[in-house]
Amino acid sequence: MNPVLRIAKALSDETRLRALLALRAGELCLCHVVGLLELSPSTVSKHLDILCQAGLVQRRKDGRWCYFRLADRGASPVVRSALRWVLAAPADDVTIAKDAQRLASLRRKDLQELAACYRS
Repeated sequence: MNPVLRIAKALSDETRLRALLALRAGELCLCHVVGLLELSPSTVSKHLDILCQAGLVQRRKDGRWCYFRLADRGASPVVRSALRWVLAAPADDVTIAKDAQRLASLRRKDLQELAACYRS
């Protein structure tokens, strides 16, 4: 029961859903997600921690950078099922479409430039 509750909690927040849907385009640095959501790094990090605890997202460190991606095929069946359900969200949703456009712009920026969010 606990895995289902963690997933339900993770999916019950619009900000976490937006972050999760952003990851369907591939792995993102924390800076990309901060830029997309326009929230403080600590707030975004907390949201991503909740997604990680639910098993929906995986994290990796590379030097000073922290990257996030959707859980892979090794995830539990309940996680894979939840991801299939969420990722079926319509791409023509206004918020999802705006996020996709903003994310495309952010991906073209240098990580050093995006890391300025840590200094503000």
